[in-house]
Order: sequence, then structure tokens, then C-alpha cells
Amino acid sequence: MPAGPTLEQLLAAKEIVVSCGSGGVGKTTTAAAAAAMSAAHLGAKTLVLTVDPARRLADALGLEALGNVEHRVPAEAFKAAGVEPRGELWAAMLDIKRSWDELVLRHAPDRSTADRILTNRLYQNVSGKFVQSYEYIAMERLYEVHSAGRYDLIVVDTPPSRSAVDFLAAPDRMADFFASRLLRWLTAPSRSKLLNMASRPFYQVADRLLGSQFLGDIAEFFQLFQSMYDGFAARAEAVKRLLHDRRTTFLVVTTLEAAPLREAEAFLTQLKADGFHPGALVLNKVLPEYLRIPELAAVAERLAADAPKLAAALGEEAGSPPAAVARVLREVALSYLNFSVVAKREAEARAELASVPDVVATVPYFDEDVTDLTGLLRLGRSIWGQPVHLG
Repeated sequence: MPAGPTLEQLLAAKEIVVSCGSGGVGKTTTAAAAAAMSAAHLGAKTLVLTVDPARRLADALGLEALGNVEHRVPAEAFKAAGVEPRGELWAAMLDIKRSWDELVLRHAPDRSTADRILTNRLYQNVSGKFVQSYEYIAMERLYEVHSAGRYDLIVVDTPPSRSAVDFLAAPDRMADFFASRLLRWLTAPSRSKLLNMASRPFYQVADRLLGSQFLGDIAEFFQLFQSMYDGFAARAEAVKRLLHDRRTTFLVVTTLEAAPLREAEAFLTQLKADGFHPGALVLNKVLPEYLRIPELAAVAERLAADAPKLAAALGEEAGSPPAAVARVLREVALSYLNFSVVAKREAEARAELASVPDVVATVPYFDEDVTDLTGLLRLGRSIWGQPVHLG
């Protein structure tokens, strides 16, 4: 077992885990693996909620599709992977349009106002792209699910890390938008004269292209949304409190390649500076520890130096000319030494990052991609701190 705190101990004490990382580092599979391990070994009723547009999660969990409605991963799927689950694993994927509709129904002052918003043509066209829509709706959905109290642990899989920064700032940005000067101007009673005088040529063209209701739709859209300001502002503040709550932690996933590692380091620093809890760092595709054993490096150096002698000693048993055998032996030895240098650099980078999060977990190179629950649990055992068979 690894020294120091483990991811198992961290997740046992939390209710929300926000998984962040740049694209291509294994963030989605890591989030799903952590959730699967929580359900299997902690006995928790766990939800993994993906806000990443990629649909790999459904395939890996053996589900036909994911949407706003949570689906349970059958216990039989765990048993087929050789595990008897102590808890339950559920999964959902953010449906932007449906989530916006539900948000309108929740925050509108009355059902009549909600119906007018939902049938507004401008709303129907932009509700999936509206002002930090993706990130804000993800926060709304997280808050809604957590408030319902149906799950012991919620693991949120965010978009790549630059979007994850937006993910954290989305509640403030949405509240700022509803309090903005632009929105007040658009909804001010005096706007009609200004629009008619200064913007008449634009709206005449717009009406020809988009229909005579264009101006009415945009005016109604902003007026109706302004009526929901109090609800949005209150919820945004509640979401911020939830993200800063001691029950919430952040899991940053990266490889040890230069670009994603720099992003992970910057994001960990920002999390800590902004008062969030950077609970865990998962280093994916890490070279094995044996590459850093000095005795093995010494053997590789001797092999490279003595390759001609060893090839000559093998003689005809090698089945190839001694010179060719010597080249192969030398290349093998030098390859080991090169990987050894990279492994040492990885260890140094890991040591530098280890001071920020509570937990640092590593995932070795696997011989196969993670495509099913068996693979997720295999990855999960690695980040959990359990022995993993790589063959």
C-alpha cells in the first residue's frame, strides 16, 4: 500500500468530486473509474455525471445511452468484471437543452412566464449556447442532484481544463450577466425610441432575413429573463458555497508530458488560491518504478558496453551474425537507459506537484485501452492504491 493518504480515504470523506484536466489525459475514464471503485468498495450509491461532450462514458459502462436522467449500471456488469459491488453506480450526461428548460421552470416567477420563455423563438435557438450555458448548467445540475440527497457521492467529469476554469467561474458570470448594464438597457422602458431611431436600418434588414417577429422576440427574451434574476442570483450564490464546502474536493488528472503538466500545475495553484480544495492529483501513463532502480541501470550500462563480447559468447546459438546480435543488445540497453532518464524526470515532476494536493495517485501504461467496466475497475485499483496486474 502507498504511504500517505489514498484516494479511497479521500472519497470516503467527500460528497462531491470534480474531475478536471486537459484533453486527452484520461480525465473521463479516471472519473468513471473513481466512481466505480466507490460503488464497488465503499458501499456508496455513486453518480458519475459527465459534462464532457464525448460519449465514451456510456460505452465503458455498458449503457446504450446517457442523458439527464440517471441510469444505474447493473450489478451483473460488476459481477461479469469479477466484482461483487457493495454499493450502486449510476451515470448521467448533461443534456443542455433539457437542463435549460428545467431551469426556466424552476426560476420563472410563474408558469405563464415560464411558458412564454420556453416558446420564445430566440430562446429555442440559443438555449444550448447562451452565455456560459454549458458550464452554468453543469453547476445547476450538480446543485440540483446534490440537494436531492439521492447519492452518497457525485463525481463530476468536466470539460478540458481551460473550460474547467470557466466551470468554476460560471455562477458569478451568470449573475453578472443578469445584473449587467447591457441587460438593463435592453429591458429599460425607454429603449423603444432608441432602437427605432438608431437601430432601425439594422432591424429592417434583420426583419427581412429572420421574420417580422425578430425585434419582438429579442425584446421579450431579455425582459422575461430579467424576471428570473432573483432566482439565478440566489442559486449562483448557493452553487459557490457548495463548491467551497468541505464536502467538495477536486481531482486533477494529467500526464507527465510538458503541456498538460503545466496546465495541471496552474490549475492546482488556482484552486488553492481561490479557496477550493485540491484533493487529488492523478498522474496518468506513468513509467514503471523499476526504471529508476540504480542496480538495473548499472546492468544496462554493462550490457551496452559488453554487447560485442556477449554476442560472440552466444555464437551460433543466437541464430544471427555476432555483429547484428551486438547491435540488438546495445539498442535494448540504451533504450532502457533512455527510459530511465525519462522516469527520473517524471519522479521529479511528481515530487514538485505533491505539495499541493492531499493525494497523488499514479496510473501506469496499460497494454489496452479502457473500453468496459473491467478496464475501469482495473484503472480504479491503480488510483485506489491497490496492486494492478499489467499483463
